[in-house]
Amino acid sequence: MTWLNESLWQSRIHLGGWVAGSGEDRSVVEPATGKELARLGTATPADVAKATARAVEAQRAWAALTYDQRAALLRRAGNLFEEKAQEIQEWIVREAGSTPPKAGLETHTAAEECFEAAALASHPFGEVLRSGQRRLSLSRRVPAGVVGVIAPFNFPLILSIRSVAPALALGNAVILKPDPRTAVCGGIVLARVFEEAGLPEGLLSVLPGGADVGEAVVTDPAVRVVSFTGSTRAGRIVGRLAADHLKRAHLELGGNSALIVTADVDLDRAVSAGAFGSFLHQGQICMTTGRHIVDSAIVADYTAALARHAEALTVGDPHAGDVALGPVIDAGQRDTIHRLVTESVEAGALLAAGGTFEELFYRPTVLANTPVTAPAYAEEVFGPVAPVVAYGSIDEAIALATDTTYGLKLGILTGDGLKAMELAERIPVGAVHINDQTVADEPVAPFGGQGASGTGARFGGPEANLEAFTEVQWVTAQSEIPAYPF
Repeated sequence: MTWLNESLWQSRIHLGGWVAGSGEDRSVVEPATGKELARLGTATPADVAKATARAVEAQRAWAALTYDQRAALLRRAGNLFEEKAQEIQEWIVREAGSTPPKAGLETHTAAEECFEAAALASHPFGEVLRSGQRRLSLSRRVPAGVVGVIAPFNFPLILSIRSVAPALALGNAVILKPDPRTAVCGGIVLARVFEEAGLPEGLLSVLPGGADVGEAVVTDPAVRVVSFTGSTRAGRIVGRLAADHLKRAHLELGGNSALIVTADVDLDRAVSAGAFGSFLHQGQICMTTGRHIVDSAIVADYTAALARHAEALTVGDPHAGDVALGPVIDAGQRDTIHRLVTESVEAGALLAAGGTFEELFYRPTVLANTPVTAPAYAEEVFGPVAPVVAYGSIDEAIALATDTTYGLKLGILTGDGLKAMELAERIPVGAVHINDQTVADEPVAPFGGQGASGTGARFGGPEANLEAFTEVQWVTAQSEIPAYPF
């Protein structure tokens, strides 16, 4: 029997233990082959209400523990992600269509997120304040209570654990709704890890389900903070619902990140970086390089080399062989990608490479001479598509990079890193990577975007996590009750 032990969770959800969900069972499908990998129980809003009721009770006792007890449990969870990495990675490859290196990144990062969260538990949580009166005055951070986490399909393990681990470390309970398409590696795996690590029942519920379950998580009175990662469209809905119920929603949403390439770069390295930024995990990453903005002096050479890279990349079943790209998640996503590519070619872009697919395997695609109004340039594609445009001056490059509603990432490839710092100051984004492509994340670093990309850096690093998963409380204390005139 495997460690993940499918007999525990087949046709079940995790709600204070493994129980049958109120929803219909769902097939766990391998996108590369269409095979059913398992049967998964699904939740309904009624299950959310049960989970939050248990969470409220469990959270009080959890928050009352000493910080080192919570930290020890998070360390055990991190060790389990390392010990069980091979089995977890196989699920990420098969369920999410990931290549093995990408799956390895997920398990490594999951362990690191737990270790960082363990350290967070002992972080200073307040400060002594000055007061105009003779009293002790201080502020302190207290757990928010119950945290709702809604996570997507593309990096299912990382984008769940990055909120679950710090929320638990800071004394909260968590209701996790993973995307049903990747609910094993984005949900069941976390339930098993924390179950074996010794997390008390009721503190983590895993409730795969549809939009109605997500809405129930956001609107349930017991859930005080919502951590959402997903599309901008869905994020706007979550933000409105949370505001209606006077609760905080931390939103990490879509992107259409620019990569500015200056004429003085090492062309081979620049093209390699650009290809990686656009084609990693089939381009299904919020911070994918979505726009290549290249100096007109080298744009022809850059585009031709990028097309050669795309044509040389292997596409296929990542579980069956060594490939660079696996399948996109489902037919709906594939059809959206192809529509955006087709409409962009019709708008005047030149198809330099790719633009074809078999089943869910979409070839890495390069679009040359792309009009800035073409859909694959102006919109988030969430697929392996690299539109290239030329610029004639740095001011034009800045104008092109800022001409978007998104503000997640910016990459600048250049021979002058100091000038790139000046350039970056003129482009509002959540993160800038000089002499690197746009796909980068670390558990110790703040992560988030501006504009249509979200509500800022509320993921990663101690400052962001403390802000996200605690409330600030003012406390005063005096040696005796003062005299009042009433």
